[in-house]
Amino acid sequence: MRIVVAGGDGFCGWPTALYLSRKGHEVTIVDSLVRRKWDEELRSNSLTPIASLEDRIARWKELTGREIQLYIGDLNHYDFLRTVLAQTRPEAFVHFAEQRSAPYSMIDREHAVFTQVNNVVGTLNVIYGIKEVVPDCHLIKLGTMGEYGTPNIDIEEGYIRIVHNGREDVLPYPKQPGSMYHLSKVHDSHNLMFACRVWGLRATDLNQGVVYGLHTDETLMDPLLVNRLDYDGVFGTALNRFLIQAAIGHDLTVYGEGGQTRGFLNIRDTIRCIEITAENPAESGEFRVFNQFTEEFSVLDLAEKVRRVAEREGLNSRIVHLDNPRVEKEKHYYFAKNTKLKDLGLEPHLLTDEALLDILQTAIKHKDRVLTENVLPKVTWK
Repeated sequence: MRIVVAGGDGFCGWPTALYLSRKGHEVTIVDSLVRRKWDEELRSNSLTPIASLEDRIARWKELTGREIQLYIGDLNHYDFLRTVLAQTRPEAFVHFAEQRSAPYSMIDREHAVFTQVNNVVGTLNVIYGIKEVVPDCHLIKLGTMGEYGTPNIDIEEGYIRIVHNGREDVLPYPKQPGSMYHLSKVHDSHNLMFACRVWGLRATDLNQGVVYGLHTDETLMDPLLVNRLDYDGVFGTALNRFLIQAAIGHDLTVYGEGGQTRGFLNIRDTIRCIEITAENPAESGEFRVFNQFTEEFSVLDLAEKVRRVAEREGLNSRIVHLDNPRVEKEKHYYFAKNTKLKDLGLEPHLLTDEALLDILQTAIKHKDRVLTENVLPKVTWK
């Protein structure tokens, strides 16, 4: 297939592009390189040293003979996007190209506005570009489980059957997003649903859980292909932060009581989910929602797992509780459905001690790159 991976320089996009290329697809990366600029803005870095995108792609071609096309530009610039679509004629458009950090979106008004404009307008441009240039293209859009929040009922996959005053309907599942970033994803979902219903587009919304892991078979082929690993209080996930904290001898800092429960999946499952979705496209006019995660853990569960694995490596890590910088429930019911991707063939990689050890050993190897002043949270919701 001809597949565009927008945001192909990022943590999820880069290994996805390599995986799809290795599988024989014609892959095009579209990226503005803004993720690297955010590191400069925040005076942060990837724990792993990452090469330029051009060098990464060149090395991939040397190793495999497979060519990945590259377009440097912003989806918010419609003329650029339309040109890309006209020149590549994709059959699938994988959309990772959004500002994906909740804390970044909550820094201040400016960052909230940027997040929503960048994400919502960029996705609107993709919708219109597909409608005008490649109307049969399947849009595979990265959503987030954070759209749902933590309701006191089971979380369904996108839709819920409701009986009200003797009448019944299947409606979009109610959303309770937890940040300006998560709100942008909700707006995306509504816009996509409208576009499919009105214009007959085909789209799949992948409501992804928190991704962990670092290596895939492809990124392990050469040091120039290594994936980025974020650990700071803005872009680092709780699990990554705990592992890096353990590597440098820092306390494992749990926000609040640590009962916040979320869905998680391995980066290897992320790329497989994209492949499955591309191979099984939505019908014309269909807006599908898949919940893309494999396991559920609380923040305290993760800290305990990291502490145990670190101890095996001779690292004594202490779990401490910080005042929660976010506004969220710290004790809550959480049960989300995630059967659709499994029904299509997903065989999950689970969060084993070996998986944690793999990341921990990488963190130990590169611990001299850790900027310790970035490990603790600085952004508060209030």
